[in-house]
Amino acid sequence: MKCSGKGAMHESVKAALVLVLFALVGCGRESRLDQQAGLLTGGNAHAGKIAIRRYGCYTCHTIPGIAGARGLVGPPLTQVGSRYVIAGELPNTAANLERWIQHPRQVEPHTLMPEMGVTEQDSRDIAAYLYTLR
Repeated sequence: MKCSGKGAMHESVKAALVLVLFALVGCGRESRLDQQAGLLTGGNAHAGKIAIRRYGCYTCHTIPGIAGARGLVGPPLTQVGSRYVIAGELPNTAANLERWIQHPRQVEPHTLMPEMGVTEQDSRDIAAYLYTLR
């Protein structure tokens, strides 16, 4: 069947543009990592960056991508998304990372990391951002 007329061509051009936009959105390494981290945690990496600032995580930790995050109290979170273990003892899974972020003293009673009142959603968002650090 042959397409003819301006309407058919206009629709074809629109469809092609939509495909190009979807391809461009998925091309960047950062957006791909954000998407993977979001699927893994149910969180939003961009919101996680904001939550990291709001809870003050950057005052104790060095965190790539967070302005001023050069803390020396806690361990640097560089490449935390690639680590096998978190908190010195837990397998690095989304559930464990979120639990550690929310309730570090339930995991390790003698940790210096304080209970910050991190909500469940904020812990997912922060975990999503941390999983982009590879």
